[in-house]
Amino acid sequence: MQNKGAVRVLAIALALVCLYQLSFTWFSSRVEKKAHEYALRSVVGIEDPIAKERELKQKEKYFLDSVSAEAVYNFFWLRKYTYADCKEREINLGLDLKGGMNVMLEVSVHDVLRALSNYNADPNFVEALNRAKAMPPSEDFVSRFGRAYAEVDPNGKLASIFSTVELRDKIPFNATNEDVLNVLREEAEGAISNSEIVVRNRIDRFGVAQPIVQRLERSGRILVELPGVKDPERVRKLLQGTASLEFWETFENNEVYGALVALNNRLAELNALEKTETPQAPTSEIEPQEPTTGQLNAAPETTQDSLTSAQQTTTTTEATATTPDSVTKTDSASDDILAKLKDEKPVADSTATPTMDRAEFAKKNPLFALLTPSMTQQGELFKGPVVGLAHYRDTGAINRMLLDPRVHGLLPRDLRLLWTVKPAAWDNSQSIFQLVAIKVASRDGLPKLDGAAIAGARSEFGQQRSESEVLMWMNPEGAKVWARMTADNIGKSIAIVLDNYVYSFPTVNSEIKGGRSSITGGFTIKEAKDLVNVLQSGKLPAPARIIQEEIVGPSLGQKAIDAGVTSFLLSLIVILIFMILYYSPRAGIIADFALLCNLFFIMGVLASFQATLTLPGIAGIVLTLGMAVDANVLIFERIKEEQLKGKGIVTAVDDGFKNALSAIIDGNVTTLLTGIILGVFGSGPVRGFATTLVIGILTSMFSAIFITRLVMLRFLKHKWRLTFSLPWTKHLLQNANFNFIKARKVSYIVSGAILLIICISLIVRGFDAGIDFIGGRTYEVQFKHSVATEDVAANLEKILKERPQVKVFGESNQVKITTKYKIQDDDPNIDAEVDSLIYVGLKPMLDPSVTQNEFLEDYKLSSTKVGPTIALDIRREAVIAVILALIAIFLYIMIRFKNWRYSAGAVVGLAHDTMIVIGVYTLLWGIVPFTLEIDQAFIAAVLTIIGYSINDTVVVFDRVREFVGLYPNRKLSETFNNAINSTLSRTVATSFSTLIVLIPMVIFGGDSIRGFVFSLTVGVIVGTYSSIFISSPLAYDFGKRRRERLQEAALKAQKR
Repeated sequence: MQNKGAVRVLAIALALVCLYQLSFTWFSSRVEKKAHEYALRSVVGIEDPIAKERELKQKEKYFLDSVSAEAVYNFFWLRKYTYADCKEREINLGLDLKGGMNVMLEVSVHDVLRALSNYNADPNFVEALNRAKAMPPSEDFVSRFGRAYAEVDPNGKLASIFSTVELRDKIPFNATNEDVLNVLREEAEGAISNSEIVVRNRIDRFGVAQPIVQRLERSGRILVELPGVKDPERVRKLLQGTASLEFWETFENNEVYGALVALNNRLAELNALEKTETPQAPTSEIEPQEPTTGQLNAAPETTQDSLTSAQQTTTTTEATATTPDSVTKTDSASDDILAKLKDEKPVADSTATPTMDRAEFAKKNPLFALLTPSMTQQGELFKGPVVGLAHYRDTGAINRMLLDPRVHGLLPRDLRLLWTVKPAAWDNSQSIFQLVAIKVASRDGLPKLDGAAIAGARSEFGQQRSESEVLMWMNPEGAKVWARMTADNIGKSIAIVLDNYVYSFPTVNSEIKGGRSSITGGFTIKEAKDLVNVLQSGKLPAPARIIQEEIVGPSLGQKAIDAGVTSFLLSLIVILIFMILYYSPRAGIIADFALLCNLFFIMGVLASFQATLTLPGIAGIVLTLGMAVDANVLIFERIKEEQLKGKGIVTAVDDGFKNALSAIIDGNVTTLLTGIILGVFGSGPVRGFATTLVIGILTSMFSAIFITRLVMLRFLKHKWRLTFSLPWTKHLLQNANFNFIKARKVSYIVSGAILLIICISLIVRGFDAGIDFIGGRTYEVQFKHSVATEDVAANLEKILKERPQVKVFGESNQVKITTKYKIQDDDPNIDAEVDSLIYVGLKPMLDPSVTQNEFLEDYKLSSTKVGPTIALDIRREAVIAVILALIAIFLYIMIRFKNWRYSAGAVVGLAHDTMIVIGVYTLLWGIVPFTLEIDQAFIAAVLTIIGYSINDTVVVFDRVREFVGLYPNRKLSETFNNAINSTLSRTVATSFSTLIVLIPMVIFGGDSIRGFVFSLTVGVIVGTYSSIFISSPLAYDFGKRRRERLQEAALKAQKR
């Protein structure tokens, strides 16, 4: 083996990196264990179990919050990591395994109607909107608004309000109120649906695996569940932002300062007259600092005309409003005010002069006590659009002053004051925010340029490599406006505003042509990516606000997870023992060591990529473990063949690796192509599966080809005895001579009959579509005591005749139950029927005296219909990804084997296997004692079988290709039979080793995963069958005539 030293160094380096990445999980778990122990000591003496659990969680959270910034991991004294750092880097678990964050978003239909009316100020319209908001949400908002408007103005015509320029085609001036309401429902429904799409796109780019996004019917609400969320505030910003990007011209500080002085003085007079309480003094003293506005030029478009842009992006906490009235002022008046303030030095002296009483200053200067003007200590105003600085705790009070109707007319009509979204760059405490003066130059109050002009965006490192920036480019029309806007504001600032927060206010150095610019200003990588995410996902049609958020437990249930983990460990032990018993103790130990290394590498790489481990991801790991075993089986079988030829052990090992290499590479590359395409074009559970599959394939190839070889060479170097068979396996299937090609027609008939039965079943029985695909009803139920989700599901299954999804929602006595029982039935009495069945099913877990009415009033917290979690776009992307994967497999095999007939046989075999697995779901649902629903696990099962089957098929084809080259004059049927027979030992060993991973999981796994593992088991058996009886015979039939013609031509040539 060449370059042994380099391979050894690479293996050690990879192991150290994986160990480093997994160490964060260990340290964070250790801190959480200490938090749990602390909480247990704190709740001693609390008798009520629910109160004890609630207090336990609060104490754990208190402990973890208190140590969040403390160093808990000292990495060889090179760097110290806090608990928050470790938590950020630990391996993630999905909703099905650990749970996550549950967020209820409400799309503001109220704002949608206001926008559709072109912000009509009709008092009856406004009153009807307010009444509709106050009504209970028993029906959709538009219906509530219709009833409220009829109460407020019985003779009013909604057409007069909504017959705007945009809606004139849909709402004529003589339309009835009912017609108008129908149009409004369509528009509101469209806005909510678009909001769901935007939210789903944002979450998809957010980087979590297997999220849940469900639409709640008739409510304008969207349920979002995200696994493994470690930064809830980041999620809130991501989901609630409307992505309203705007570019505004700005006022200079000296143009606004006089108005702020007048407003400050007026508030002081009003407070003195009304003898109101004086506002508090500033939360923290703010030293005057000059705002750094950065420079704005065009980003490089070509090498000839490149103008760089370096912007400082400052950010916002809370938006203030635009004040409509204006005040006229002359330069001399402003100068007089400024001179007076310079003499008095109210702000600077307030923090610098000890004789000045802060409370007295706050009474005389209510605004400037909280808002420090942007000026030097000598009273000189800073240049730029920043007019003041304030602690984040004071921004709300400042906003109320600016919006005070008593001083409504003191600020210019075209002035809008907005806060920055991030603290000032010079502020080490990260608590001081800047107030920026925006100039509203248009009559309609809209910006000259908004997010509609953005054609794309991406994040990249700025000139200072420690910070990230966002590069954006505009469409042609936007580029023209941007050029005019920058040309008109040379030497001034342009504010880049997103969702009413100032992200940047750069100074324009020159006209920017081409529409390419960048937003900079101390972004972290995550912040830059989130901003790009929001910009590319599009603008929310209506504001969405979080009305509820909660932590939810794992959807599989803890018992199911424990059973799954136990069965997986048992399967791993069984396969390790199998390798020792099938080959030899030493060869088996070498293979087992490589297998454990592979598993370790998979987990380490998953942790380093911050991937989320889910049930589909575990399916990918199971597949890669099977392929890792297969690679070792291929190597060992090849070594055995070389030994049977009389070669010594050293030569046999060397030649065995060489001859097995092509089959290992071809089998893994075809599966790798599948994984890459599924990861690029798929989403949701498809992407989660693909991530672990790709990582697993790469690590399994490395482990089999290099780790196994290194260990074997170590054995040979020390001249330790190394054998690759035991007496009972030495000649097992060694001299097999089955005529598979002759029996192909029988296999065609058998497979054809099975596929026909499956097609009939699809028409007659269909599928048992799960909640993921058709939606369902969700009930939140609170018990008086803790309950196990598995017990709840089992009790309801007896009544509903189907197993619902049950997960903990908040405390352990509160569960969320989702059932698809008669979800597609539109009978209005169904809701009452399901309520009754839920009560009957849960009655054994309630106090015997609880009646149904008491249950519905006291125990059932809420119920609603939810839409499917796997939306049409995810299904479409999954189908497209599978089709593209099949095309890629076809092309690779055709190029690698230089014959399209192999490709055709492989792809037809894959289609056959996929249909068989689908047939398991349509034929056996309702018959087997576990669920076989069409859900996310179904998608994972189908994808797993595609990956497994193609690997099996390619190994056989590789041997066919080898034999064709060695024996060109042999009959094609004999060549195929010999190739299949020679790989039979490997095929049986691989299939058996994969099955012994799955069978314990079928027997001992929980009900939630048993159906999934059962379908995988069927798929492995069918994949093995199709490789021998379908794909290989099909390749023979496709190539038979061509081979016969070539042989006939060769014989004729020899005779001549």
